[in-house]
Amino acid sequence: MTQKTGTRSALMAELGATSRRYMAAYALFNQALADHLQLHPTDVQCLNLLSLESRPVTTGRIAELTGLTTGSATRLVDRLERAGYVRRERDADDRRRVFVATVPARMAEFGAVWAQLNGAWFAMFEAYDDEEIALLTEHMRRTVSVSVKQISRLRNGELG
Repeated sequence: MTQKTGTRSALMAELGATSRRYMAAYALFNQALADHLQLHPTDVQCLNLLSLESRPVTTGRIAELTGLTTGSATRLVDRLERAGYVRRERDADDRRRVFVATVPARMAEFGAVWAQLNGAWFAMFEAYDDEEIALLTEHMRRTVSVSVKQISRLRNGELG
């Protein structure tokens, strides 16, 4: 990884501009992927998050994962169910409780699209040594944590 020369304030300004481009690029990529899959961008990320879960989850858990209200999460699940990516299953022990389970065949299709795209990112990461990969991973973990807090602030009306 190369280091830019200059003052801390210049580096921070460059970081700020670059991070804004990075976030915009990812949002636009997510929109293009959603368009390709004929889904809503939030639905794509919900499928991404569901693929990381070890078992079916409740709609409440989907609300937690996405930062959506439970009503919005229910509408999201409705869309994914209509598209064939998930199905609702009653809990065998508590029939009042409903889990959202992914549909393996549709998730395989989703995964195949990701597999075609991921290669470029992994090729980019190959240029980094193990220490740099660890730094990038820690940065991403911290970004997720900050993002969760900022989503909460926005949803709770904590900005003026």
